[in-house]
Amino acid sequence: MSGSIGVLLADDEDLIRTGLRIIVESEPGLSVVGEAADGAAAVSLARSLRPDVVLMDVRMPAVDGIQATRALTAAEGAPKVVVVTTFENDDYVYEALRAGASGFLLKRARADELVQAIRVAAGESLLFPAAIRSLVAARGAARAVPGIGRLTTREGDVLRLMARGLSNAEIAAELVVGTETVKTHVGNVLSKLGARDRTQAVVAAYESGFVSPR
Repeated sequence: MSGSIGVLLADDEDLIRTGLRIIVESEPGLSVVGEAADGAAAVSLARSLRPDVVLMDVRMPAVDGIQATRALTAAEGAPKVVVVTTFENDDYVYEALRAGASGFLLKRARADELVQAIRVAAGESLLFPAAIRSLVAARGAARAVPGIGRLTTREGDVLRLMARGLSNAEIAAELVVGTETVKTHVGNVLSKLGARDRTQAVVAAYESGFVSPR
């Protein structure tokens, strides 16, 4: 991704936002475009500042991270949302992923992991696929996803590779096809599953049992 990646920080703790700002602004190609202390402010600022990535605390007063994520990702051209949480196996995190978050990051993560999360979220790969797999595995197959049955064989192959965290270029190399062909397949998968992005598609694939998280 060319140019600077704009990041919005949303957390109700000043100290957390300060620490995130220091890490983000010390990294070339990343910049903090704004800060919010609650979910309502995060949604408002994101709509006016148009960041590329929002680092969203999942537990905030009034409007929490799940509600804010759902409101943000429902809009056209929405930023990518990375949930920042204290607990890894958290129902709040799981619901945020279902609401449209691109992934999650633990508050105890290292600075380089935070930077990696921002850069990956701004691109086309799945953010921390093993962590998402573990989160879904703890719940097991939970629901039917009608669109799964409409996938072609090749689209199913692409979805399985998406679940492994492969980028479009890596999927193209794996299947020996062109990158544009993969982009078309990814678009078809998202459309048929009613998913906003790769993360939602992969969560749906795990929940339906189409891809086993174990």
